[in-house]
Amino acid sequence: MGKVKFSPMGKKTFLISFLLGTCLLLLFWMTRAEFLVILGFYYVLIAAVVNLLITLYELMEYLSDVSEKKRNGNSVLLLLLNIPVTFLYLNLFLIFADLNTWPH
Repeated sequence: MGKVKFSPMGKKTFLISFLLGTCLLLLFWMTRAEFLVILGFYYVLIAAVVNLLITLYELMEYLSDVSEKKRNGNSVLLLLLNIPVTFLYLNLFLIFADLNTWPH
């Protein structure tokens, strides 16, 4: 079985989104700083739009370019993996951040 190939743009987008989201979540867990909740919210919105645009681009490349099909198709799947990761992080955040204990 050969090595799985991804397009450079898809791979970089996945890694940047995943690592930034992970860093924000870990930083929030360590500091419990309220501004990180707001920053994280805007990050998720921006990352969702960017990931959607890159996924659509990769999908269009996959459907139109016969020679690079496998690489772009793998990148689409890799980018779609960010969706369950985001929901997992949101669930972990809600479990960890007992919002009722925050000062108002």
